[in-house]
Amino acid sequence: MDTQAKIFVAGHNGLVGSAIVRTLQARGYTNVITRSSKQLDLRQQAAVEDFFATEQPEYVFLAAAKVGGIQANNVYRGEFLYDNLMIEANVIHSAYRHQVQKLLFLGSSCIYPKLAPQPMREEALLSGFLEPTNEPYAIAKIAGLKLCENYCRQYGVNFIAAMPTNLYGINDNFDLANSHVLPALMRKFHDAKVAGASTVTVWGTGEPLREFLYVDDLADALLFLMAQYDYPEFINVGTGAEISIKELALTMQAVVGFEGELVFDTSKPDGTPRKLMDVSRLQELGWQAQTDLKTGIEQTYAWYLQHLDTIRR
Repeated sequence: MDTQAKIFVAGHNGLVGSAIVRTLQARGYTNVITRSSKQLDLRQQAAVEDFFATEQPEYVFLAAAKVGGIQANNVYRGEFLYDNLMIEANVIHSAYRHQVQKLLFLGSSCIYPKLAPQPMREEALLSGFLEPTNEPYAIAKIAGLKLCENYCRQYGVNFIAAMPTNLYGINDNFDLANSHVLPALMRKFHDAKVAGASTVTVWGTGEPLREFLYVDDLADALLFLMAQYDYPEFINVGTGAEISIKELALTMQAVVGFEGELVFDTSKPDGTPRKLMDVSRLQELGWQAQTDLKTGIEQTYAWYLQHLDTIRR
């Protein structure tokens, strides 16, 4: 992408979108277009079509989505399916109609079957049943990546899709009811430390294994893919390393400085037992993550402390 190219980042207020904007600006891109959800409701086809007709972006990062953790995915099942289907269908189709040079769609590792062989290769898609708690969100993301793939095959466009692993970092959602496990743990440990609590309760057994990618590393990978990847098939983005939820909680406890005890509530769901991405395709192209988990958590917690009055809580 030329530094003067017109680039639309859909979902720029979110965790991923804000990291993309930060990275683009840091690298000298001067023509980045953004719209908040109040300015442009991506679920409305006519509004999206008018936006593309007026702005004529050359490149699109499609990071807009309705997202959340296990509880939110399980409670707002209809919303997660409908909203995400509408967002991706409207943006991808308008990008095709208005001859966007390249589009990158962001999916999620939850597209893979619950019991997919580990580490999860791209070929595992649609090879088994999905995790029930986030099935609607996963189905929507699968539809998005298949839209990109089949628009490439039918219309010859350059629309690619990347499937990131679990993300965390600056501008995350720290709401205890609707956030993912890492920011939720950060909030829990911080609040417990401030309150002088003796325990922190963690959902589940602590045994599930998860992979975590610092969101600024993801943004770096996405710009890399915009420059280096031109295939209809989606590609995994991750670190290739995993950690148990218990180990994650202990790391978080140390970074935050909480001196109490951990309690695991085994009545709560664990979710998928293991989720590790096979990132060999991306590594063969020449990219790998640079931020280790402890460093990423430290940077995120430092930002959290600086933005306590404004972060999503």
